[in-house]
Amino acid sequence: MCSRIVGLAAVLTIALPGCSQPSVRLTEGPREYVAQDYERVLQRWTRSTELLSMSELDNVLSVSATYESWDFRWAYAVRYAEDYRLTIEQRKSLLERSLAESKREHEFFVALYAQKHKWSDLTRDNPAWIVRLIDETGNEIAPHEINEIRRPGAIEHTYFPYTSPWRRIFRISFPIAYGDGRPTISPKAKWFGLRFAGAQGNDQLMWNVDIHELNNSM
Repeated sequence: MCSRIVGLAAVLTIALPGCSQPSVRLTEGPREYVAQDYERVLQRWTRSTELLSMSELDNVLSVSATYESWDFRWAYAVRYAEDYRLTIEQRKSLLERSLAESKREHEFFVALYAQKHKWSDLTRDNPAWIVRLIDETGNEIAPHEINEIRRPGAIEHTYFPYTSPWRRIFRISFPIAYGDGRPTISPKAKWFGLRFAGAQGNDQLMWNVDIHELNNSM
């Protein structure tokens, strides 16, 4: 997890152990995961950050998010199918539905804590924090859907273990392309991420794209 300290006139980023994150690949195609691979894949696709107020010496924002990519969805489906003892046909159907969703939108599972409980509600008309999908080429887009999971259950707590009673849980979805057809995450971008911004400051979660995939897209 990385922390950012916000002062009255400046923002200082402090690197903590764990700030170095693995690069990711956005390529599609079959995977050979087993259920035991899920935790490793979850870690690869999850980012966390904290925004700290220097004047108040308090967290004003704490966020963890998992990008539900093609790769992540494959591992999730394998783990879920194993846990719930799905039949081969049920597992195939689950996987096909989930992978199809990854082609329609960019979806993130987000757990968020704000200084005041009502400030953590991203669904308000005038939220304390707004979230945008951004990338290294300058693309920026607002979500087209934010759904709060008001009562996280066994699934959320087990498969997304950063879920807690002190955080509000959301699924946030972004368009996969602009109206003119351009992808909202450029194939040339070295990174993409979520930016949270509000009166108390701003911070972002970043996923670095694997250099080999980037070279292949050029």
